[in-house]
Amino acid sequence: MEVQFLNLKKVYNELKTELDQLWQDVNKDSSYILGNRLATFEKEFSNYLGVKHVIGVANGLDALTLSIKALGIGVGDEIIVPAHTFIASWLAISEVGAVPVPVEVDYKTFLLDPTKIKQAITDKTRAIMPVHLYGNVCNMEKILEIAKQYNLKIIEDAAQAHGAVDPLSGKKAGAFGDCSGFSFYPGKNLGCFGDGGCVSTNDDEVAAKLRLLRNYGSEIRYEHEIIGGNSRLDELQAGVLSIKLKYLNEWNKRRQKIAKIYLQELQSLGDIVLPEYEDGNVWHIFPIRTSKRDELKEYLTANSIGSIIHYPMPIYLQPAYSYMNLLPGTFEVTEKISDNILSLPIGPHLSEEEAMVCTKRVKEFFA
Repeated sequence: MEVQFLNLKKVYNELKTELDQLWQDVNKDSSYILGNRLATFEKEFSNYLGVKHVIGVANGLDALTLSIKALGIGVGDEIIVPAHTFIASWLAISEVGAVPVPVEVDYKTFLLDPTKIKQAITDKTRAIMPVHLYGNVCNMEKILEIAKQYNLKIIEDAAQAHGAVDPLSGKKAGAFGDCSGFSFYPGKNLGCFGDGGCVSTNDDEVAAKLRLLRNYGSEIRYEHEIIGGNSRLDELQAGVLSIKLKYLNEWNKRRQKIAKIYLQELQSLGDIVLPEYEDGNVWHIFPIRTSKRDELKEYLTANSIGSIIHYPMPIYLQPAYSYMNLLPGTFEVTEKISDNILSLPIGPHLSEEEAMVCTKRVKEFFA
């Protein structure tokens, strides 16, 4: 049996009637940009997150970049960011001329380690960017305490955490920060038919500025209050997201069910280190760690099982950030994760049978 890492055709098939009707309706209306569907989705998602404002933008990277700009952070300012994350977290900081200051992550959770933040703070630090990686929420209680102590902004990167809940506060990812960026890339827990993103915030002034920044600095056509850009979530994507949002909680529960199968079937197997189960985790991916990562990946591929490495090379060792002169060994936990991590198939349309096939192949490899 072939098991794809993520099968997006199954997503479409489940929602085919609604999605096909949306396509017809959008074309009948011929309203494609900044229309009623976007306003509706923004309201629906803000209610879902428990925040005052959601501003739809073109993609997840723009969501973070515009968040930073809206908070008045720019050239020479420093933002604390995890050493282990997808590069978009860093690129948004670099895009505005600010400086990404990497901080080590926790080896068990892969998330920003709050105990390492204070030592990275300088007089140029303006914000902390906690990344809710792989569907799990950072330790926001401790991060918020530090931000308050040092008068720092919080910019959440919630691109992989749609619907994830902090078990202590009960709040969702995206409801903690001064601004929070989401991606609606098709493979996300909540994804559209292409690139898309949004920013959530409880700050009225920041929300107003974000709406200007995404639309040429303009609220009234041909009147431009600030220097903005073009980063708008279009009507078709907003409509797709409104449809999918109705299913998000159920789809996240399906992901949690698959995660429990993996955790039960793969325990005490070889040198595999399994992630810890958290009720609020929405399992955007299911990451395991093993010193035999590369060999296991090859075996799974040979047996038609999809897997992905998130992420094989730390950002500070990438050519794009070579100017930082950070050498191998700078962040030992991050590099160990990059050397050992492997993501197994997971998603709301992965069947329990397919999950069991995956575990069977992993067991065969270690046998």
